[in-house]
Amino acid sequence: VKIRRQAAKLLGFKNHAAFVLDVKMAKTVEAVESFLNDLVSKLREPGQQEIERLKGLKKVEKEARGEPFDGELNSWDTSYYERILLETDYAVDQEQIKKYFSLENTIQSINQVLFIHVRAYLIDLFLEMLEIYEKVLGLKFVKVPAEKAVVWHPDVQLFECWDAVEDQSFSGYMYLDLFPRDNKYPHAACFPLQPSYIATNGERVAPIAAMVANFTKPTADKPSLLKHDEVVTLFHELGHVMHHLCSRTKYARFHGTSVEGDFVEAPSQMLENWCYDPKSLKHISAHFETGEPIPDEIIQRIVKAKNVDAAIQNLRQLFFGIFDMTLHTSEDENLDSTKLYNDLRKKISLIEAPKDTYGQAAFGHLMGGYDSGYYGYLWSKVFSSDMFYSKFEKNTLSPEAGYQYRKEILEKGSSRDGMDSLKAFLGREPSSDAFMREEIGVH
Repeated sequence: VKIRRQAAKLLGFKNHAAFVLDVKMAKTVEAVESFLNDLVSKLREPGQQEIERLKGLKKVEKEARGEPFDGELNSWDTSYYERILLETDYAVDQEQIKKYFSLENTIQSINQVLFIHVRAYLIDLFLEMLEIYEKVLGLKFVKVPAEKAVVWHPDVQLFECWDAVEDQSFSGYMYLDLFPRDNKYPHAACFPLQPSYIATNGERVAPIAAMVANFTKPTADKPSLLKHDEVVTLFHELGHVMHHLCSRTKYARFHGTSVEGDFVEAPSQMLENWCYDPKSLKHISAHFETGEPIPDEIIQRIVKAKNVDAAIQNLRQLFFGIFDMTLHTSEDENLDSTKLYNDLRKKISLIEAPKDTYGQAAFGHLMGGYDSGYYGYLWSKVFSSDMFYSKFEKNTLSPEAGYQYRKEILEKGSSRDGMDSLKAFLGREPSSDAFMREEIGVH
């Protein structure tokens, strides 16, 4: 941290945070601090209410066991009592839910809800999902036959992407690598394999992207079944793929997801909202045995449970963001990072850190490329909520809003500032109102 401070000053910046933010969407330390502090002030009261509710669950459980209750909610208590809350008050059963989301049906239906025009090989389990992007983005996906596809494993499938709205031109290639195997990357992610750009001969080089995941592989008698959070992951990562395939920039440097680090997640986070839209959930679901769509009662539970303890969870994110910014703006050469970490945790997240621990030493983002950038998780989330609820809330299947999203957000890449793209899409300055109302439940 000291060396970062020294390096920033050598480059003419006041501190390391100012150096990092100079090329981010937020631009300045003051903008980030204002953003974080504004959310803290809005979330503190609902966060305290959520903590009291969890304390109540803990008190009841302790009394039932004949154990004393000290009136405290410890950091290791929250996840446990949140699960109890979901099971008792919301009756959310992921094992029941996943029976309605087979990978085969979900992939096809997502394309219908997210709006891409899919043709060819509809029996293939991956094609079905691509139809959700059909109306919104105005694309067409065609599966490349296995004998013609150049892939790195037999499980991998290759798709051509075509424009279906403007000039019917070829847009790029998409790989789907969705099942686990030995030595494979263990998480879900989008990997840009080739950016698009205008070559010296004036022709556009097509982009290539791969979506990698590790969903349960189907068997002869049972399809791959997805939990609701896996459906959300599917929407999210395909959103990154769409950002890559829809981008139209002159230079490769500015293509697709090469936008500012505090904006890159916003387009994909916005697409997650379809996973909580009742009409969309009906559309993408089908019980793997009966073919029946998911019942309204279960949908209501999913939607209702979305914001459970959202204030607590976001206050925790705000704590990390503020600790990160404070650490990288401090002029104190002898700053006690342990005291700073523990003091801020209690003040912002409202839950004390375990005694005699060094939480900052386990905060890997500080040394993992997110220094002075952790705020970006919430920054992009707030803007993704604003985009969705401003343009898609009344009609999640609106091709007009989807086309505008494609033109103003996805196509531009980083050829212009993310804030300018956001303003162009919204038609105004962005706001945190939708995030507070829809994600936190504060009106």
